[in-house]
Amino acid sequence: MVRVSFPLLLAVALVLVAVGCDSVTAYDRYAHTPLSGWEKNDTLTFDIPAMTGNGTYHEEVGLRVNGAYPFQQLCVVVEQQLLPRGYRRADTLNMVLQDADGHVHGRGVNYYQYHFPLANMQLNRGDSLHVTIRHNMKREILTGVSDVGFRLSAMKE
Repeated sequence: MVRVSFPLLLAVALVLVAVGCDSVTAYDRYAHTPLSGWEKNDTLTFDIPAMTGNGTYHEEVGLRVNGAYPFQQLCVVVEQQLLPRGYRRADTLNMVLQDADGHVHGRGVNYYQYHFPLANMQLNRGDSLHVTIRHNMKREILTGVSDVGFRLSAMKE
């Protein structure tokens, strides 16, 4: 019988995990919306800390909705401020949640999870981001949206 020590087994597992990754998640957070509904003037804020290295980063908006959400799409405005340079950028993202026949594009049963690509951004060591997300729908209060998130992943070059 071959005896393998726990530290050796742990080291091998960590190496396998590190080799198997295509990108490294630098930031991934969700903000909850009120149970009563996401108001149009309720802006969600994400403060991404300073980057530890230079590179190209992929941005995504995450979304969790339930059956109470009444529409097939959700339009959001994503505003970003790159610090310390002060560069500002605003994007409008139209997220299609289901097709015309009502087939859901997200994953889940009671709550559906979605990920929508936003942009790729070149960031330098020490750069940080201040991101705000608000909905841009005609209805003032949206029911059924439980969480909105922002993910930033370093892309391998």
